[in-house]
Amino acid sequence: MTSAAHEAARTFTEDERTAMRRAVSLARRGLGTVAPNPVVGAVILDREGRQAGAGWHRKAGGPHAEVHALRAAGPLAQGGTAVVTLEPCSRQGRTGPCTRALLDAGIRRVVYAVSDPTLSGEGAAALREAGVDVRSGLLAERAAEVNHAWLASSVTRRPHVTLKLAATLDGRIAARDGSSRWITGPPARRDTHLLRARTDAIAVGSNTVLVDDPELTARDPAGRPRTRQPVRVVFDRRLRTTAGSRLASDGAAPTWILTTRTTGDGYLGAAELITVAPGARYLGTSLHELYDRGIRSLLVEGGATLAGALLAESLVDRIVWYSAARLLGQDGAPAVRGLDVPSCGAAPVFRVIGTRRLGEDVRTVLEPRSAPHEEGAT
Repeated sequence: MTSAAHEAARTFTEDERTAMRRAVSLARRGLGTVAPNPVVGAVILDREGRQAGAGWHRKAGGPHAEVHALRAAGPLAQGGTAVVTLEPCSRQGRTGPCTRALLDAGIRRVVYAVSDPTLSGEGAAALREAGVDVRSGLLAERAAEVNHAWLASSVTRRPHVTLKLAATLDGRIAARDGSSRWITGPPARRDTHLLRARTDAIAVGSNTVLVDDPELTARDPAGRPRTRQPVRVVFDRRLRTTAGSRLASDGAAPTWILTTRTTGDGYLGAAELITVAPGARYLGTSLHELYDRGIRSLLVEGGATLAGALLAESLVDRIVWYSAARLLGQDGAPAVRGLDVPSCGAAPVFRVIGTRRLGEDVRTVLEPRSAPHEEGAT
């Protein structure tokens, strides 16, 4: 444990630790529904340290987590403590600043896990200036992980990109005859649908649309479409997607096609065409366009050429690799195509941040070695 962690251990009470664990769990419920806002959970403790109210940010434009928790606590919030996963906001947006709500409720102590990079400390400073005891860093690593996509996108000004790959032990995603269903088993496929449900948008390349005609919807464990669907995105520089494809015609979810071509009405079937400037920076420009449209997390599901291009331009923030216990041989289609790696020393290096067995498959979560790993109190 670092010296900072030892100091944090003396700063927080056990009641606050328990409350923060609950707040992190609550924050997770907002994944996929709050963009372009962060996911946040909050718990109010009364004067005696007992939990009096809790809440989470449920949708963009709605009350923030602190407001939900304060409403649940009612008069018990007076003189109490607010435990929040993210530094309370201090600016007027579609809702009022949470710092004002906390002060009006009579909160005397605020404990938050992670600083808001868009505030530059303004939220904590506003509370301290009003006489509130403010502490930060409690379970910071846990809170940062549940909010990692929003935190990263706030710095890069593009969506946090997760590349999802489902491949065999020899790195193949399709057999010689082109068949790819099913490489992984039902547990891994169910896990993929949970990933989809928790992301703002799902993306594929135009070749995947032409070959597989995917639906790209999120389904619940029983196989039913979820009420809320992420935006479907096609990276289609040359506009090869047809009006008869599922993504352009079924209306199951909003579909955006990112292309360098121009059209008269801006639409292809039920899909919206988004024209980006042509040139070598097509992918980067497209990602910034998605950010400007409110996308903070992007799950890229295919294909191999798009995966290779994103990796080559260092635009992948996380990889979720589902490894199936089977082989497809040298004639199978590779998971990544077009990535020029002249030597082992020049190869992109990743660090494993988690593994999990799903039936006969193994899910490995990786991040680029250069990605920051935030330290925090545990």
